[in-house]
Amino acid sequence: MYSEDELLFRNFQQLKSYKLDDEKSSTTTSREQQKTESSVEKCFDRFEELQSTHPRLTQFFRLEHQYYLDAMLRRLPSNYECLDSSRPWCVYWILQAAQLLSFNFDDETLDRVVQFLSKCRAPTGGFGGGPGQYAHLAPTYAAVNSLCIIGTKSAYRAIDRPTLVQFLFSVRQPDGSFRLHVDGETDVRGAYCAISCAKLLNLPDLVMKELFAGTGDWIAKCQTYEGGFGGAPELEAHGGYTFCGIAGLALLNEAHKCNKKALLHWTLLRQMSYEGGFQGRTNKLVDGCYSFWVGATIPITQATLSGGDKEMEHTLFDVEALQEYILICCQKQNGGLIDKPGKPQDLYHTCYTLSGVSIAQHSESASCPQVLGDTINELLPTHPLFNIPPKSVAAAVSHFKNSNDTDFASTSDGNCQGEQEQDI
Repeated sequence: MYSEDELLFRNFQQLKSYKLDDEKSSTTTSREQQKTESSVEKCFDRFEELQSTHPRLTQFFRLEHQYYLDAMLRRLPSNYECLDSSRPWCVYWILQAAQLLSFNFDDETLDRVVQFLSKCRAPTGGFGGGPGQYAHLAPTYAAVNSLCIIGTKSAYRAIDRPTLVQFLFSVRQPDGSFRLHVDGETDVRGAYCAISCAKLLNLPDLVMKELFAGTGDWIAKCQTYEGGFGGAPELEAHGGYTFCGIAGLALLNEAHKCNKKALLHWTLLRQMSYEGGFQGRTNKLVDGCYSFWVGATIPITQATLSGGDKEMEHTLFDVEALQEYILICCQKQNGGLIDKPGKPQDLYHTCYTLSGVSIAQHSESASCPQVLGDTINELLPTHPLFNIPPKSVAAAVSHFKNSNDTDFASTSDGNCQGEQEQDI
């Protein structure tokens, strides 16, 4: 007998009625959607036929995913050359995915990771995409997250907060927006990465006030008529930018500046009725990575609507269907996870599919996770605003709180930017 609260796999035969009906008006978009649904249907049909004789089909392939992550941390294959300017991201995707799977690297390996990330630190402050590269907000975010996940004294020491603040001020714009690097493009990712780093590093209130003056107002301007956020004002709503928008506002305690009900409505519409996963934009295909980008946006938005002062009673998206899509359609048997059936595994999708599953399992209750399939599928929680373990957030904030008096003694006069510019 099943308990009333137990999550069950959906009836895949009944689900077929949710597949796209193009009403005999075929378009490029409808044909791509039907092609994707067909590939997902094959996964569902195979699962339905074999689940009774192959119990592992209801499980995450934990060991295979762990072997994949361990091998990738030690040596990236040649096809990752295109990500030479994103090497801290590769580190972060590996460490975060491993944490979710309860897989810990040995101390020697983590020390080497800290040494590598230290080499990525730019003389001007912040981190570049690799040793000797210019500082950029995106790899700075990835490096800070990685070092906070590791959480050792040497990892914290690898983050030079005074020069990092110099870098943040150097890419801040008068309207409160942030360029991703000096003279680079401006979009909501930059604002979120800057806010996330500043909050994790527990920068003093005076620094925060000056650094993010006007930022919340600028982020709010990125919300579109649909309800989601675009990369900048007047651009199309997109799942990744939407997460950056609401997470940034929530971290600044300025979520009231956006239309939260319209945002919640838009994000809920991104869950695909047949596939169970999320799409990133209207009329686009399902993609495993949006399990986190959209999946985390929903409980964040729900929390801001309720005031965030009590545990969420009910998550508004279908947590069973999301876990089902990742479990059945997005795993590779030799390790790693994917965007959708037919795609190769990669670190990015491995990180964000697992992060999305963690959100689905833990967003309603920390004590009673909602786990689909075998109990081995339970992942560790992730912080929805930072996407690192909650314990890593608490440890980093506590550690850097004790460093404020020494790192920022000169900000007591309230002229944070001026002091930093004199140092430069």
